[in-house]
Amino acid sequence: MFGMFAAHAMPPTAWPSALAAGRAAALFAVLAGVSIALLSGGTQPFDGTRMRGSRVRIAVRAVLLFLLGIALTTLQVPAMVILAFYGVLFLLSIPLLRLRAGALAMLAAVLAIGAPLLSFALRSGMEVNQLGYAPNFGDFGSAEGLWTVFHGLLLTGAYPVLTWLPFLLIGMALGRLDLLAVRGKLIASGVGLGILGYGGSWVAMNVFGGEESLLSTLPAGLPPEILDAVMSSSLGTAPTTSAVWLLTASAHSGTPFEIIGAGGVAIAVIGLCLFGQRLRRLLLPISSVGALALTSYAGHLLALKAFGPEQLGRMSVENPYLPWLVLVAATMLITTTWRVLLHRGPLEWALHHASTAPTRLLTR
Repeated sequence: MFGMFAAHAMPPTAWPSALAAGRAAALFAVLAGVSIALLSGGTQPFDGTRMRGSRVRIAVRAVLLFLLGIALTTLQVPAMVILAFYGVLFLLSIPLLRLRAGALAMLAAVLAIGAPLLSFALRSGMEVNQLGYAPNFGDFGSAEGLWTVFHGLLLTGAYPVLTWLPFLLIGMALGRLDLLAVRGKLIASGVGLGILGYGGSWVAMNVFGGEESLLSTLPAGLPPEILDAVMSSSLGTAPTTSAVWLLTASAHSGTPFEIIGAGGVAIAVIGLCLFGQRLRRLLLPISSVGALALTSYAGHLLALKAFGPEQLGRMSVENPYLPWLVLVAATMLITTTWRVLLHRGPLEWALHHASTAPTRLLTR
């Protein structure tokens, strides 16, 4: 969550923002997969009535997250909102709830490589008018708008489901494990995947001529610095002007190297956090933000919207770290107080009760 704050409230050139770009959202998606696995039985997937109940709960949560994401985008908050894509990912997880960790990990590995290739092939024949797309309520009023929603969610948007499904599957695989027993292995494997993803891309681009190949595709007259800007961060997809773009690992590019690298970082971070179990009291302000993650996510977007982009821009010029520090401190204070006094956050409470009521009704 703090990484998302940095990505949304700091200049992209600031090191916390650059460090968090793409990786914070990937961690968010991996943790969603962990929560789905825990909702459906953890290390021992439910069966029978309990599994039916889990499917209903996840489906209801998917719809609510989808609607919340559309509402935030319609309000024009100053960020690419992930929640509508999240909702679709939740729905896609339902047929996979019975799978064990090994099968989920294997499927994640296949999709980490195959999904970007399929996305590239499909998008090569498409005309995309808006990069970094997220659906809003206005898109549902016409056939053209519905088509935009469909291909935006699946292929061309800010968090395309096709290339973000591997992150969810990684999380579901982790949620099927005894996490405390494997936390050291998570750190080691996560670091290894991070090196493979980001290091492999660096070798492909700088040793085997990938960057030179991309420079040759730039229109005449454009400075080479344009390539650096594109390679530092994308808006959900890699360009389709050359297959060499699939060798990059820029944030939000959805390439195999980015998925492997960002997925590895997420696994390593989760492993590190599991070692903080003995410091639960000391880490309460931080864990409270995680416990109220949905409220914190929506709340910080609304706070940035209320603050205004011009004021935020001026503050970032004077002190690029100040908006982030204010968000972090305020969120820790509010979520810790709320958690101590009322336990669940407001959006978490609404999501819980809205999903458990139909579950009881349909599983009697």
